[in-house]
Amino acid sequence: MQSDYVLPGAATVQLRATSRPTSDEDLIANIARRDKAAMQVLFARHNVRVYRFIVRLIGNATAAEDLVSDVFLDVWRKADRFEGRSQVSTWLLAIARYKALSHMRGRTTEHLEDEIAEAIEDPAESPEMVLEQKDRGTLLRECLSQLSEAHREVVDLVYYHEKSMEEVAVILGIPEATVRTRMFYARKRLAELLRDHGVENVEAA
Repeated sequence: MQSDYVLPGAATVQLRATSRPTSDEDLIANIARRDKAAMQVLFARHNVRVYRFIVRLIGNATAAEDLVSDVFLDVWRKADRFEGRSQVSTWLLAIARYKALSHMRGRTTEHLEDEIAEAIEDPAESPEMVLEQKDRGTLLRECLSQLSEAHREVVDLVYYHEKSMEEVAVILGIPEATVRTRMFYARKRLAELLRDHGVENVEAA
């Protein structure tokens, strides 16, 4: 299906994002009226968040970039269907999850790739401290990759995207009680994996 909207370049995105501050809900309302400038602002605000969410699910940077485009094209086409029952960011991640799962149906692996994760160094830290932080980050990513897909995505949404249990339930389309159960077992399993690697004093609950 062809669309009359083309995702903007980075320079245009940054310009639009700084010149037209407004709420996400207002942006969606304007997008529903085919306002391309509002679409550019929304993309600037949320494309990195959506990309990181997708790439953690599918473990493929190139495919994730394509899926991000698909997500925002869906927003362009379906903005008039947004009912405001959840935050716009929650709606975006729900669309992103659907796109990611559809992509993964044709794949044979669901593991995260370590090279996708970003390593940000603090110049104030010593080389030894930087190395230690990198080692810890690598270990955590390794342990997260050993969780089931269902447990991994709950951890990702709660800790990386700071979503509430209620919002996670909306994104995943499951009861909030199920989200809490998955989080409990995900944290328990993650604590076990970290202990197996010599990391002690890890809380499981």
